[in-house]
Amino acid sequence: MAAAVDETPGARALASRFVVFAASMLPTRRDYGGIGRSWRKDVVAGLTVGVVALPLALAFGISAGLSARAGLITAIVAGIVAAIFGGSNVQVSGPTGAMAVVLLPVVARYGAGAVPLVGIMAGVLVVIAALARLGRFLAFIPWPVIEGFTVGIALIIFLQQVPAALGVHKPKGVNNAAVAARAVSAAIHGHGTGAALGLVVLVAAVMVGLTKLHRALPASLIAVVVATVVAEATNARVARIGTLPRSLPLPTLPAISVHRMSPLLGAAFAVAALAAIESLLSAKVADGMSDAPPHDPDRELFGQGLANLVSPLFGGMPATGAIARTAVNVRAGARTRVAAVVHSLVLVAVVFLAGPMVARIPLAALAAVLMVTALRMIEPHNVRAVLRATRGDAAVLVLTAGLTLAFDLIRAVEIGVAVAGLLALRAVARSADARVEPITPQVDADAEEQLLHDHIVTYRLDGALFFGAAQRFLTELTAVADVDVVILRLPDMQVLDATGAQALGEIVADLESRGITVLLKGPRPEHLRTLLAVGALDHLAHERHVFGDLDAALVHARLHVQRVRHDPATVPG
Repeated sequence: MAAAVDETPGARALASRFVVFAASMLPTRRDYGGIGRSWRKDVVAGLTVGVVALPLALAFGISAGLSARAGLITAIVAGIVAAIFGGSNVQVSGPTGAMAVVLLPVVARYGAGAVPLVGIMAGVLVVIAALARLGRFLAFIPWPVIEGFTVGIALIIFLQQVPAALGVHKPKGVNNAAVAARAVSAAIHGHGTGAALGLVVLVAAVMVGLTKLHRALPASLIAVVVATVVAEATNARVARIGTLPRSLPLPTLPAISVHRMSPLLGAAFAVAALAAIESLLSAKVADGMSDAPPHDPDRELFGQGLANLVSPLFGGMPATGAIARTAVNVRAGARTRVAAVVHSLVLVAVVFLAGPMVARIPLAALAAVLMVTALRMIEPHNVRAVLRATRGDAAVLVLTAGLTLAFDLIRAVEIGVAVAGLLALRAVARSADARVEPITPQVDADAEEQLLHDHIVTYRLDGALFFGAAQRFLTELTAVADVDVVILRLPDMQVLDATGAQALGEIVADLESRGITVLLKGPRPEHLRTLLAVGALDHLAHERHVFGDLDAALVHARLHVQRVRHDPATVPG
């Protein structure tokens, strides 16, 4: 009974902290601080991003194996929900190329009807991650891994657009490189349309030219409008987007059952991981570009989780924070969440007012937009910097990009992080050092003192003695010869784990078995606890062979050598 009473205050305190934390996930007035001064810039930025987002939303919906309608609804619904509940003041969310890459195999295997359930499951997982405060762990994803999967995603997006760019049907059940190869082969044999390829060249030229002329122009939208006008004027025989909704659909809950959810769990985890990683990366990039308050990573996860819960109910697809649209938002002067909300309202206006016109956009034009966007995703200076840094960093980047292209993003990130971690451990292990420090004899030392000095060696252990470096220490420190006492100086040891402590015990045992007395100087309190826990100190000849002062250790060592050399019978052991 007493135990239950004792636990109750702790449980109540824990529950109280959780309630306070959960409440911090909700919108507050602080989210719109300074809106009185910045609302004009926010509205202009929202209009700009909405114009830029339109062709991208349509294109990503199609490239995910769904429809332009799904992409547009996602940009509207997820964009508003994430803007209100997310942790960044300038983040813009919606469908992205990376999400399209992850969803495409899901659609191919389970059908488009599985996507809403996958999105809802992923949303729940991301919300749980937010409540578990996992947002801070983004810092543990190495830069080479980030650049590697960015390169891999860009290549996948580009290759996926080759069939539409050449005007041929996309083959099913093959990887992206094979898709591109078959599309090229079909075009060579006369199954493609020159009109589609011509529109791709036109869109790419307009986008590149307008960007050089003025970076603030909505180049992708202007290029798509030009291509659509040309296609209409020439009556080109190319595939079009088709009918779009004239209104937003009412929310509908998909059928939920264990039978349906079980095979989709892996896909849901992949979507959730991507939604979390890409959104946090985008928010981090936005922090560096904007003078707005830095984002809250846990709240950003919460907002993205809610966005992925709500978007599928309206027929949308899972969403993430979009780096390209967020960058446009910041460059356009956005300061508050109003800009992202306005971006979604612009797309709502398109649904109600411009649906028939959007339906006539050629798919080849959207393919060109995605191709150019994919190439712009790759930052050549970043890639060069990583490749030139170290061979390990270069290997991680190439490996992650290759795995993303060959398999999937989540597997690539998992393996890339694991390899980067192993390389980091190897670097830390190599930084650890056992340095011989001869004891300098006293100025008035006679021949006997010099003899004592010749048979005493001190080692200063620097860095980290853990499982990655233990074997090397064991080899180096047990190779000493012609000495009677070894003093191991431990104050500069930064890391000591169980494996390192065990290796240190083996070093002591080996030296003591050869008649060499080991003295330890100054282990840190936390390291001393580890040494005691694994029994490393049990191998010392005497429990008092641990010293806090080097001078005391030297005095003891000289007395020991004197006894060993001149009166071995008196040596206590």
